[in-house]
Amino acid sequence: MAPSAAVNKRDDDIPSTSENFDLEKTAEEAKSLIEKVIKDVGKKSATRQLLFGSASGWATGFIMMKLGKAAAFTVGSGILALQLANSSGYININWDKLTRGVERVAERVEDSTSDKKQGLLKKVGRYVDKKLDKAEDLLRKKERKAKRWFNRISGDEDEFVFEEIHVFLASYLVGLVLGISCGIVTR
Repeated sequence: MAPSAAVNKRDDDIPSTSENFDLEKTAEEAKSLIEKVIKDVGKKSATRQLLFGSASGWATGFIMMKLGKAAAFTVGSGILALQLANSSGYININWDKLTRGVERVAERVEDSTSDKKQGLLKKVGRYVDKKLDKAEDLLRKKERKAKRWFNRISGDEDEFVFEEIHVFLASYLVGLVLGISCGIVTR
């Protein structure tokens, strides 16, 4: 009994069970770590940002493609194994019942999404109309006021200002695209 008490005292900071695990705390820690890394990268030279951004983007894209291929292979193999087991007589699939069940589920999904789409489209339409009317009024008044309105809506107080971190982000995106394309080409 005493050893478990000693372990509990030592492991108070580390979530050892699902009861002690706090998702919000972990999410905040991950967010602060990512923000710290991005701030640190933004302070480096443009060359380092280009290299680090391109390399990390390429690695992310390449790994995403490899994992996607592995998942597709696993699902496809499972389907083939089921079909092989069915044709060999190990299992018996009632295709009529399966088809009816899939059609019922498809109808339910279609009905629920079509109702939501109509309501969502109407809301989006009204929102866009209001914003366009507001933008039109501002543009008629003065161009300067319109620029301020746009910058306030977009979250920028001033016009776009190039910062060091933009080099990293642009090179990361280029590396991501290259990694995805390399993941598609290589086997």
